[in-house]
Amino acid sequence: MTTMSDLRDLYQEVILDHNRHPRNFGAIEEPTRKADGYNPLCGDRLTLYLKLDGDRIVDIRFSGQGCAISKASASMMTDSLKGKTLAEAEALFQGFHDMVTVGPGGHADTEKLGKLAVFAGVTEFPARVKCASLAWHTLHAALHDPATVASTENES
Repeated sequence: MTTMSDLRDLYQEVILDHNRHPRNFGAIEEPTRKADGYNPLCGDRLTLYLKLDGDRIVDIRFSGQGCAISKASASMMTDSLKGKTLAEAEALFQGFHDMVTVGPGGHADTEKLGKLAVFAGVTEFPARVKCASLAWHTLHAALHDPATVASTENES
């Protein structure tokens, strides 16, 4: 049986791995979509680059600087979105957003989120929710309004 302590250990291990070795880090030459994100509470900043083929994300990368949770979330998000349609990306955004804002016992379907469910524990640390969701808000901006800088202070 998995205990809360085991889940916290897994959460920390995954976050630290993706922080030390971020996947999909760096720019895309001539992206189809690009958006910037900023968390004014802690100073995290990132730029998200998407390469689309029709409505499918064929490549997605990020650059910038931020805390371990912010960088790990961007790394895992980009891994999860490669090959997805824009509708699937929007559904993952909504599921992730619900998971980190509603918290345990809410209506978030962590099974659909797969490995991203390790961020469910961030709800225990309200100040870190915005760190975990910055990349996702930036994704939402890239999909809907790339001219606007996504901010964790503007709930989407």
